Amino acid sequence: MSATSADAPPPKAPPAAARPAAPPGSRRRGVELSLTVAAVLVSVYGYAEVGLATRGAVPRDAAGYGAGLALLAVLAHLAVRARAPYADPLLLPIAVLLNGFGLVLIYRLDLEPSLGPRAAPTQLVWSTLGITLFVLVVLALDDHRVLARYSYLGVTAALALMAAPIFFPAVNGAKIWIRVAGFSIQPGEFAKVLLAVFFAAYLSANRAALAYTGRQVFGLRRLQLPTGRVLGPVLAIWLLSVGLLVLERDLGTSLLFFGLFVVLLYVATGRTGWVAVGLLLSAAGAVAVGSLEPHVHSRVEDWLHPFASVHAGLGPGQLAQSLYAFGNGAVLGTGLGQGHSELIGFATKSDFILATAGEELGLVGLCALLALYALLVARGMRAGLALRDPFGRLLAVGLASILALQVFVIAGGVTDLIPLTGMAMPFLAQGGSSVVTNWIIVALLIRVSDSARRPPPALPEEDAP
Repeated sequence: MSATSADAPPPKAPPAAARPAAPPGSRRRGVELSLTVAAVLVSVYGYAEVGLATRGAVPRDAAGYGAGLALLAVLAHLAVRARAPYADPLLLPIAVLLNGFGLVLIYRLDLEPSLGPRAAPTQLVWSTLGITLFVLVVLALDDHRVLARYSYLGVTAALALMAAPIFFPAVNGAKIWIRVAGFSIQPGEFAKVLLAVFFAAYLSANRAALAYTGRQVFGLRRLQLPTGRVLGPVLAIWLLSVGLLVLERDLGTSLLFFGLFVVLLYVATGRTGWVAVGLLLSAAGAVAVGSLEPHVHSRVEDWLHPFASVHAGLGPGQLAQSLYAFGNGAVLGTGLGQGHSELIGFATKSDFILATAGEELGLVGLCALLALYALLVARGMRAGLALRDPFGRLLAVGLASILALQVFVIAGGVTDLIPLTGMAMPFLAQGGSSVVTNWIIVALLIRVSDSARRPPPALPEEDAP
């Protein structure tokens, strides 16, 4: 007689060996290598095109330039393949392409005698140093969460770096450089990474108190100020850093730090009121400093009246020449090496290098450049938002926000959307401190993205019965 269903024994669980394994994470290192090689080839093509357009022949050192850039890019790729195999495959190729194209633009401007000594060889040396530090960070940093342990040491170093230029002479109206025996660095570039680490560590540790404690302002639930004990330390360090930068007349970096602080505070608390407060405070500070500080006031006047010198019969100033360059480029551009942005003057290789790109590549090329920056920022933020640990999330968002704010401030300045600030376009403009710092930022984003994309560890197998 057959047993009924009630009497049937329960089905046995399948042995551990028969259970489906967790799907492996997508590494896509081959995609990264292919895109990196393409980025090197595009840069070498641009280098050769400049030589053909200006001198009718490919530069003699084009092969050496391409080989050097390819070697650096492959070393960076091998470091990522070895230590961060699950990292986002787009971060490194975008950085290589932007850095390589920046070298092309600087080389193109070096061909103009009126713009001073050659800067491309020096920029290549700084790029080599930046990629070397990129490799060291990727190889040495096993876990991004280790950085949170040294956040207070880092912020102390950041404040010291920002205070150091006060004791050196001003350059172009701002005290942001340290020059010794012909060697110069911009300490504020390194300080922004250290401050991002500190803000991420402190806000992640106190996010609950920042979001759910304190008093409401004007009875608004979304605008709730935390207690001074919680907000006081980070606000004091932010005020001190911004105060130092105001004394140095480096208001571009001040705006960058202010924006970084507000963005991370919003991400940590989820309260939109912080965005409103940040906009109001930044507007009030900009009006006050723009009215009282002569160097900043002159830039505000140039922003409001970019063609005032033309109407006065004195010829176009730098901002007017920049707008002429964009207009001359139209939709498709004049072609690499065939523009006249050298008329802008000494700042063409740094502050106004985007005008050279806009003139010689046109609106299409300029939109492509900005799209690369947008993609780099978006992938960095995506990696951060995919993480579960609050510190990593805030760190990735903060680092990506640094790049986004820099691009906005610089592009807005040279197109007369906002007043000029004198910052360097990431990877594109001449500036050793800037390119080294940006490579460190990309290395940290790669480390974070590797943690975000890495598959969870497989559960331990149970012994089969």
